[in-house]
Order: sequence, then structure tokens, then C-alpha cells
Amino acid sequence: MRIALYQCPPLPLDVAGNLQRLRETAQQADNIDLLVLPEMFLTGYNIGAQAVAELAQAHDGDAAQQIAKLAKATGMAIVYGYPERGADGHIYNSAQLIDAHGKSLCNYRKTHLFGELDHSMFSQGPNSFPVIELNGWKLGLLICYDLEFPENTRRLALAGAEVIVVPTANMVPFEFIADVTVRCRAFENHCYVAYANYCGHEGEIHYCGQSSIAAPNGKQIALAEQDETLLVATLQRQQLTDAKSGNFYLADRRPELYGELSKG
Repeated sequence: MRIALYQCPPLPLDVAGNLQRLRETAQQADNIDLLVLPEMFLTGYNIGAQAVAELAQAHDGDAAQQIAKLAKATGMAIVYGYPERGADGHIYNSAQLIDAHGKSLCNYRKTHLFGELDHSMFSQGPNSFPVIELNGWKLGLLICYDLEFPENTRRLALAGAEVIVVPTANMVPFEFIADVTVRCRAFENHCYVAYANYCGHEGEIHYCGQSSIAAPNGKQIALAEQDETLLVATLQRQQLTDAKSGNFYLADRRPELYGELSKG
């Protein structure tokens, strides 16, 4: 499976502009199975609670319908981040996966909110970590800060995830997350991790770029710097097999010892 990560500066408050950027990027991408965009790509991330409330859309709203048409026209699946207005009236930091037929396979809501900014704009997502199938691969979704809790990637891996897709808005001074944590999560869970970040500035936030695709052996098979780019890599099933033959983290687990970890 060929995955592309679109690392770009945010375009705040401009849904139409971001949809146009997506169209241009998708049309230029060659032989891509899955295109992954950053966290809150549709509106920008650092836009404040009022703007989020004004721009939030339903998971099947106008933007989703336009992206579904684009996915079908280009023959590629798309993961994009956006502010979702749920049927319950709450606003969530969400990421949706639409397949190459224009069908929504998964709409994931961020479960671990980061800092005052996230908490001021969003409600926490529910206890839902689905693993879905795309092109014969099993995928899970997380968003940014979710990846920094090892329990999240582990539960996806135990549910069979072979690729964990992570739209993110990671900023300075947390470059080590992109450099170290992404590779660590891939290695300790025998899976690929695809981490799509912003670059450039948004208000007082300076994004660190460094989007990457980490293989199950913990090595980066694709790594961006700090500029706008389309990062592409081909995932190989043999990497999954090789990882399990020399890495026994999952086989050697002792869940009976970990019960206390889930207590508040």
C-alpha cells in the first residue's frame, strides 16, 4: 500500500481554500492508495472556540461530501482532520477516513485533549478505537496527543491494527515526539505509524514538521523536514512478519500484572 502524507502550513478559517488545496494535492499525487492530512486540516487548528463552533460540520456534511467525491474521482482513500459537530450537540476534534469509493469507513474523535486550547474548543471523544480494513490492510486512527499515551496504540495493535494513522498538529518544543515517540510506538507494537503534521506558523504556534512513516522495526522509511511537502512511502507486509520474528513485546505481555495501571 502506498501512503502519502501532506505536510503543509495551516490555512486558518478557510474551509474552501483547504478543500481546494486538497483537490490540487490529490490530483498531483501519483499512484497513491491513502492520502493523510494533518489534524484539523479543514479549518486550521489554532483558531479558538468561537471559530470552531462556527465552522464545525457534521461527519456527513458538505465538506465530507466534497471529499468523498474527490476520493472517488481520484481513486484514493483520504484521511482528514476537522471540527465535528456531533448529533449530541458537542464539538469534537475528529479525523475521518473516506475510501476510494467515497464511503466513510471511520470517523474517529480525539480522546486525549491537549492543554487549554484543546479543552476550550472540544469535548473528549468516547471510548471507541475501531480497526477497519482498507485495501487488505487493517488500520486504526489516533489524533496527535493520543499517540503519546502508549495504551492507545497498544489497544489498536491488540485489535489487529497493522497501520496506525495519526493526523497531528505537533509544535515546537515537542520535536522529540515526531523523532522518537512515533518510531517507538511502531516498534513496540509491530506496526506502521503514519504521522502527518503541519509546518510553519499559526498564531503563536510554530509547528515542527517532521511528518514521518515509521516501519515496524522502528526505522523511518519516510521523513519530512520543516517545509511543505508530499511525503510518500510504500508499506511492505514482509516488514510486519519480520518485526514479529525478532520482537516479542506482544507475545511476552503479562496483562494480569497491569490491572492497577487502569485505576485513576
